[in-house]
Amino acid sequence: MKVLLINPFYPISETPSPPLGLAYLAAALAEAGVEVKILDLVVFPYSRSRLQTLLERFKPKIAGITAVTMTFNNAIKVIKDVKGVNPDILTVMGGPHVSFCAKETLRTFHELDIIALGEGERTVVELCKAVDSAKTLDNVRGIAYRKKGGIYFSEKRKFVKNLDDLPVPDRRLLPLGRYKALGMPISLTTSRGCPFKCIFCVGRKMVGARIRYRSPGKVVDELEYLSSLDFHQINIADDLFTANKTHCLAVCDEIIKRDLRLTWTSFARVDTVSDDLLIRMKAAGCNAVSFGIESANAKILKTIKKGITLDQVEAAVGMCKRAGVIPHASFILGLPGETPQTIEETMDFGKKMKRLGLSFGFHLLAPFPGTEVRKFRDQYGVRILTDDWSQYHANRAVVETQAVDHKMLDDIVVKWEKEYADYLANIKDRMGITQASQKEIWEIENLERIVLIYDLMMKRAIEKNGTWHHNGLPASEGEILTQLSTKIGHAIDDDPERIYRTLSYAVGQGILRYEINNGEFRCQWVDYL
Repeated sequence: MKVLLINPFYPISETPSPPLGLAYLAAALAEAGVEVKILDLVVFPYSRSRLQTLLERFKPKIAGITAVTMTFNNAIKVIKDVKGVNPDILTVMGGPHVSFCAKETLRTFHELDIIALGEGERTVVELCKAVDSAKTLDNVRGIAYRKKGGIYFSEKRKFVKNLDDLPVPDRRLLPLGRYKALGMPISLTTSRGCPFKCIFCVGRKMVGARIRYRSPGKVVDELEYLSSLDFHQINIADDLFTANKTHCLAVCDEIIKRDLRLTWTSFARVDTVSDDLLIRMKAAGCNAVSFGIESANAKILKTIKKGITLDQVEAAVGMCKRAGVIPHASFILGLPGETPQTIEETMDFGKKMKRLGLSFGFHLLAPFPGTEVRKFRDQYGVRILTDDWSQYHANRAVVETQAVDHKMLDDIVVKWEKEYADYLANIKDRMGITQASQKEIWEIENLERIVLIYDLMMKRAIEKNGTWHHNGLPASEGEILTQLSTKIGHAIDDDPERIYRTLSYAVGQGILRYEINNGEFRCQWVDYL
């Protein structure tokens, strides 16, 4: 049996990691004897014709796609195209968005056959076995589908108790080379679950309130493998890596014991860190920790059930500074009870913490399906403006409070964006008169390189221009890349010199390669590591 797993388009500005969830599903399916391919539309441009070619060649019986709220529209478009190419392919969607609005989704989109609810590894294996043997779907736990004119929910699937029972995610099927070329981090998890009850988050509902852990040895085995891939950054993507100090220390100690030289980041709460824990994390390679602070107003923090205080925030920032770990914080504007005064309060607090070494960013509230703030919006005094899921990226207002309208929130975002654009423009101006620091120059060059590499990938510039007949005469790498850069520059109307610098970097990093065989020159991205 064959299954095609699909990762829908997701903006590169959101710094996406290779799809870990799909790698887990692929490993579980392969262990059950299913042949799997992954189509990653984050780093490959989408077209129906290329999808059709893949479906006709691979001939999957099932096409499964994942989606978060902001990628749902893209995912549905792909599902419609799958059915348009071959109506007999069984279409399945999973992820947090559809897990909490399955009934509405199945009623609206008839091209979608099945929704996998919650954790998917065991569900997809059971589903494949049922489909392969032409058995009823009634005994497949953790799914929703149409039956006798209605929407049927099968028995709820329990969470996997022992995460070590799951196979290691199969990243060999992922185009890791493309993510590496774009400077994206690679992620892994050491646990699943979150005991906290923040009203804007679905984490607790999706993975459970009780935290389940992988054994430190297996975690560090995987870290060792990821380190060998030479990504610049590894992200421990647990909802809360520091929830259990004993587990966190055990992972750090195993890294130190093996003398692994790697750099990683993690998520934490300000009330779950301590001096000794952060010092050990730093010794194990942690260079940054991300905290969700959300607001500087005590009443709002209580309303959203965050359960932290500003004193704890200041203490955590101080601990990070002493340990040599960079603290990062995220704030959310537009929360229940938000007023112009609370926004100013939060911004002032962020600036105060910045002087103490905290880096931070702001987002706008996006009331995702499954969240308490969405379900009880009236009680919380929140007005939801749209259910256009593509707008739920937390950078444009989709809510209003009684005291703050969407224009005020959008104006704040526009102001941030302008300030960032002015910041970059200022560096470029100072680069022109050799007054920029080396760090600033690196920041600009790295950003421009990532944007250009992504542009080359999405326009398939290497695929379209990277092959030509070679006259057989010896040519240096510089001559080859000059010719290629000139061709691409004409094709996409860009500066050949800028393209040349980027291609030279890519070849030097091993993320782009070229060869000459039988008189033909060919250049291509190194997609798989």
